[in-house]
Amino acid sequence: MKSDWVPLSASALVIGAMALVFGALLNPADAGASTARTLQVAGEDSARWLAMAVMYLIASWTLTLGLPAVLTLFERRGRRIGLAGCALFAVGAIGTSGYAMLLVFFRAMVVADAVRGKALERVSGDPALSVFLEVWVGGFYLGVLLLAIGLLRSGSVPRWAPVLMILFVVALPFSSSMGRIGTALQVMALAVAFTAVAMAAVTGEQTRRPVGQPAF
Repeated sequence: MKSDWVPLSASALVIGAMALVFGALLNPADAGASTARTLQVAGEDSARWLAMAVMYLIASWTLTLGLPAVLTLFERRGRRIGLAGCALFAVGAIGTSGYAMLLVFFRAMVVADAVRGKALERVSGDPALSVFLEVWVGGFYLGVLLLAIGLLRSGSVPRWAPVLMILFVVALPFSSSMGRIGTALQVMALAVAFTAVAMAAVTGEQTRRPVGQPAF
């Protein structure tokens, strides 16, 4: 990838991170909400539910486009683990698009009164669906963790940025009990870390560019 595209890729990374934050804030259901409560909020606040899905769809596209900027930070140290982290994170980022479409489909079924409490519980417990969701979530979080370790080894970003990424991953087991605000703060930590990563990528690209060479 030409270095001319690094600022654009870095901007996409920041946009994707902020879209995740807006998606978490727009979620009308509290973390760990019951099936009945999820059905209720999806039907009563369907516009907000749809807006959340749109934010996750935007996040999927822009986070994927932002990965090339992240790769530029692994030119010296931590390259192997950084590449592995980018590959796994790509699985999670692309999977977020599928999750967004699943939210839209779920909203359509609720609005059309095509799904009820017990039926939803049977659907959500389907082994195939569970495997796909676990692969998506696992790829996203494991990718963030490997990226954080690779960034710590590369020394190309401030150390607090990968530390925030690790805290984002560590908070996963407690996400169902943190509530809506806690979940938003968890995602905000990742957004701040990704912003620092994007700034480091742009700064590094400007340093490598010969004097007098334009960015575009």
